[in-house]
Amino acid sequence: MIDHRRLLARWRLLDPVLRDLPLGLLFLAAAFVPALRNHGTELGGLPARPFDATAIGVLLLETLPLAVRRRWPALCLTLVSLGFALDQLRGYHSVAGTALAVALVAAGAHGHRPRTTALLFSAAYVLLAVVLFRSGTEPVVEFVTFYLLLAFAWGIGAWLRSTRAAEADRRRRVAEDTLTAERTRIARELHDVVTHHVTAMVVQAEAARYLTAAPDRLDGTLTAITDTGRRAIADLRHLLDLLNPEHEAKAPTEGGLLALVEQARQAGQPVEFTEEGTPAESAGSAELVAYRVVQEALTNALKHARGSRTSVEVHHGAREIAVAVRTAAGSGSVSPGGSGRGLTGLRERVGVLGGDFSAGGHDGAGFVVAARIPTGTPA
Repeated sequence: MIDHRRLLARWRLLDPVLRDLPLGLLFLAAAFVPALRNHGTELGGLPARPFDATAIGVLLLETLPLAVRRRWPALCLTLVSLGFALDQLRGYHSVAGTALAVALVAAGAHGHRPRTTALLFSAAYVLLAVVLFRSGTEPVVEFVTFYLLLAFAWGIGAWLRSTRAAEADRRRRVAEDTLTAERTRIARELHDVVTHHVTAMVVQAEAARYLTAAPDRLDGTLTAITDTGRRAIADLRHLLDLLNPEHEAKAPTEGGLLALVEQARQAGQPVEFTEEGTPAESAGSAELVAYRVVQEALTNALKHARGSRTSVEVHHGAREIAVAVRTAAGSGSVSPGGSGRGLTGLRERVGVLGGDFSAGGHDGAGFVVAARIPTGTPA
């Protein structure tokens, strides 16, 4: 059984000259078909004459240059036009003259200087029309009509050229937008990973200053800093994995949300953690987004409300994951502060999945970060 796709793929790998040659050979063969003899283009009204030795050269000149119509369109149009002129002046009126329309389409579509080529071709056509008008019997209107037909063929090529340019511009813009989105995604991941872990390490390091007189507690704090650094390295490695398109989005560290809570507790933040329901097997990227929501909320709590009571509530539903992180008002501010990039990134992430996100202060409840994230959305 013939594999048409494989044949088509091999055909596309061939040199353009080899792919364009068959059409020229087809016109050449058609010129020798008895039923088509002297039934081609007739311009000027000169009497027809049978093919002779010169006709062979004229036919070759009209048809074979079509093989280079995409690689050298101006050369193709020049040679085919010369062959067409000789065809009409000698009265062969071959069907191979139709190749002129194909050459015009190719020149309009692939030419490097289309305006210059069009002007030169028009000048050459006027010269041919004058010679044929003086030698033949056709009125001027016939030459004008034929020129309009040729201009239409050129216009088709110009339209193909503009369409191809528009498509190339669209693909370029899509590529730029994709690159921008990918850079934004990487920036968000770096922000989440670096900010969270570095904040925890800074808090733990500051606490270690006051524990020099308590070696046991100092050792525990330094161990916590070491563990945080290891988690940061693991998360950065996970970020590199995320750059692989085939990588499945999931919580980046062992222990998931519980590990985040424990890390915040080690940094001195009192955190109450509640998780209800069973994570869906096909949660898609919702699990990762939920992880990032909790991570960013705990980071903000450590930075701006250190020591304030914080609660993390996660509910795994059949179709969504609900997350709420509440930080009680303490001596420090509980506003997000900083650049707000983290919360903005979270809002965009949740929005992409079709969920809802909110972050703000509530009377008597401190600062609350809440998200509803639909499950089953691919990464």
